[in-house]
Amino acid sequence: MTIYRRTSVDAALYVLRDIGRDMTKTQRQVSTGLRVERASDNGAYWAISSTIKTDQKAQSAVRDALGLAAATMGIAYSAIDNAIDIVSQIKAKLVAATETGVDKDKINTDISQLKDQLRSVSQSATFNGDNWVAIGDGDDPAKPRQIPASFIRYSDGSVEVGTLNYEVDLAPVGATSSKDARYLIDDRTSGSGEYGVLTSQYFATEAGASQNYVMVKGAGNSAGQVEIGVSNTTTQSQVNEMVTVVDMMLNQMTTVGSAFGALEKRISIQSDFAQSLDDAYSRGISRLIDADMEEQSSRLTALQTQQQLGLQSLNIANASYDTVRKLFQNF
Repeated sequence: MTIYRRTSVDAALYVLRDIGRDMTKTQRQVSTGLRVERASDNGAYWAISSTIKTDQKAQSAVRDALGLAAATMGIAYSAIDNAIDIVSQIKAKLVAATETGVDKDKINTDISQLKDQLRSVSQSATFNGDNWVAIGDGDDPAKPRQIPASFIRYSDGSVEVGTLNYEVDLAPVGATSSKDARYLIDDRTSGSGEYGVLTSQYFATEAGASQNYVMVKGAGNSAGQVEIGVSNTTTQSQVNEMVTVVDMMLNQMTTVGSAFGALEKRISIQSDFAQSLDDAYSRGISRLIDADMEEQSSRLTALQTQQQLGLQSLNIANASYDTVRKLFQNF
């Protein structure tokens, strides 16, 4: 005689199988912290979270670019601020040269040292190979300075990298003027120093000076230019012209410094906003795919208890089956 039916044993096995499957899923969520780890868990949420993750990485790159730009702008602003202080000292020296009986040659010695310092400040204001206050061969003074500032995804799926522009750095319109001097020094060999405040002769031209005064000569065509400086043969009228030209240079340097300061402030604001976006991305992804750890931990404990009870039920069912089997083993 054969016993075919083991209903209680099969029922216990089915229950244990279901519990084991649920435990595997719950354990995976507890160990990874994710309820949507693969597309098979929830295709829609997985796709959305994957796209957001790529955007978050792009946004992180933008934040890095903003940090680099902030450092670059900080150095550029410091250079402008320091140069303004030096040019102010030169202006004061020139005013002192208008006094009767003063030794202009000695004053010029101080002015020469200050001019050397101006060039040093301008050329050393470099961060990561980028200098925003001095240009040379290979630089395009008419090309706006741009900083990656945002990563934008439109509703149609297209993306774009937004930029911040150096507002003073605009392409010249019409004839070149002192307003085109957006840097401290223009050392391009193809020009005449017109894009550098310290190397442009247009301040003297617009002031109606008798000579094309510049603070320092650039590396380009400097024919007819005269560096600002005095000697015992310099006339009172010439000194007055130099004072006027230097004052105009200071005004333009203040304009450039204001533009740097405004851009530095905007970089700071954009960087804070980028950090807020990154946090928002993280919260959004978390809501879509993260597991509720408290709930899953409680569920795992419950499933472990159910598994123990299921094993006990299986043992009882097997024991009952063995008892019945023994009753018929001699038949």
